[in-house]
Amino acid sequence: MTQLTKQQIGRQDFVDNQIFELINSLVPPSKRIEWDIELIGNIRESFYKEIRKKIKNTKEKQFYSFIKI
Repeated sequence: MTQLTKQQIGRQDFVDNQIFELINSLVPPSKRIEWDIELIGNIRESFYKEIRKKIKNTKEKQFYSFIKI
């Protein structure tokens, strides 16, 4: 079974945490959200689509490592 490396897991954590912090920096302090991986994933996918438009040849696995099942 293929597994992600520590570096790839670190990249996933970094991306997800940055998105979570961005969300909470944009909402009023009294409206902070709890961790919601579905919301984070939706935003992550949107970010990647926009990044791919601006930075040609950026592979999804470079942005956010994953294992295809």
